[in-house]
Amino acid sequence: MRARSIVLITVDCLRADHAGFLGYHRPTTPFLDSLAAESFVFSNAFAAGVPTYYSFPAIMASRYPLALGRDVVGLAPGETTLASVLRDAGYASAGFVAANPYLSSRFGYDSGFETFRDFLDEELGFEHRELEPSPKWRTRTNQSIARACHSLWPLGAAYDEIYFQYCQRIASGVELSVDKLRRFPSAQVIVDQGLQWLEEFGDSPFFLWLHLMDPHAPYYPAQDALNAMDNSSSGSQARFLNSFWNRHDVSASRLKRHNEDLMALYDAGIRKVDIEIARLVDKLRRSALWDDCVFAVTADHGEEFLDHGGRFHAPSNLWEESIRVPLLLHMPGGRVARHVKSVFSLVHLGPTLLEAAGTRIPAEFHGRSCWSALQAGSAFEGHAIIESVGRCGNPLRLSDRLQARMLAVREEQYKLVLDFGSGREDLFDLRGDPGECNPLYLSAEKGTRRRLLGRAQAHLTESAGRRNEDHRLAARIRDLKFQWAAPRARSYAA
Repeated sequence: MRARSIVLITVDCLRADHAGFLGYHRPTTPFLDSLAAESFVFSNAFAAGVPTYYSFPAIMASRYPLALGRDVVGLAPGETTLASVLRDAGYASAGFVAANPYLSSRFGYDSGFETFRDFLDEELGFEHRELEPSPKWRTRTNQSIARACHSLWPLGAAYDEIYFQYCQRIASGVELSVDKLRRFPSAQVIVDQGLQWLEEFGDSPFFLWLHLMDPHAPYYPAQDALNAMDNSSSGSQARFLNSFWNRHDVSASRLKRHNEDLMALYDAGIRKVDIEIARLVDKLRRSALWDDCVFAVTADHGEEFLDHGGRFHAPSNLWEESIRVPLLLHMPGGRVARHVKSVFSLVHLGPTLLEAAGTRIPAEFHGRSCWSALQAGSAFEGHAIIESVGRCGNPLRLSDRLQARMLAVREEQYKLVLDFGSGREDLFDLRGDPGECNPLYLSAEKGTRRRLLGRAQAHLTESAGRRNEDHRLAARIRDLKFQWAAPRARSYAA
């Protein structure tokens, strides 16, 4: 069999239950819904970690995120990746990333690609202005007033509210469109880059990776996507909603007042992704590349909208809304939908794509290919391991990376969540409690608890036993070089 090309599209923050082909009621993904009718659709696909810096080692290198140690973030120099395997097999390769700093060359994600652009240092016509309360805005006088007010609890809350409203009044004098407010390049920019690259390479099979950031906070979807979703939000309204949503001085009940409006902006970001994927597939079809192409769409993790009181995608929260992701796999000649209900970890995605494309699977990969089971239409025994460092809010800071581990074991019905910092252990029966509201008593389901604890222990033992010390050392040396060059760590959105 001639090697097939691979197109991999990853979408930041796209939770599974906001995709139409997985049952969502809003029209976020009309094109992908139509594509799902002739594709494998995975209803139980899970990220291997949250957020981006813990999810992507599994996607691009089929490695669990903490396998090289908690102090290693990203891909190690010399590590075998999906791109390097395909490069060695003679593929042309390109990766285009919509300015996510954790998917940059700084963290090794350019490895194996002939062409790679992360758009972190380029002017693309979009602008982002932080308008939520921030110490950087305050004069010395304001800082003094803030400290005085916060020394007396009622005055502190009043000051925060007055200051927030003050910032909004300043912002209201500057009307900017949502397209000008966006922090990241839109999916249109990234797809344009992919299409341009496709026109330039020869007849060899190719690997194209596009990472899209449109659903990521702050939620400033493209205007055409807002129109498609019948959302009339202006730039000023979107700016207010994002600023309010980012506040840490208001209660969950106050945040809930704007939850639906924020989610509508988020959904429009998903719709923009769908619009641009449709444009990419149309080009592939018209150029005949589609007939020999493995096409996959998934996400690095989900997003929280107060489902359990949280926002965004913190590594301390391994709830379903954060770890369950959409996965759609289209193969040449696909004509009918094939729904896959087995639990599938994204650590298995790379091996599955390689076998589907007719390319060897390296022994270094932790995952296994499920392609044979998919072809046969048979269920496969599966469970997913999800791990992160729960309090690692800034992976550029070593002390954050060395905090305690979080680990979840997800089966079809049961899910065990272990917090190594607090010692907390929660077991959920997801059939009876899909919202994860009531963990089972320690005395309940002892056999199930024992089985899942055994899976967790086996994972930790295997990770330690398979650790590549050369890769670990190379990654630590790389980190030290960057720390010496820029000693003050800066936090980025993940």
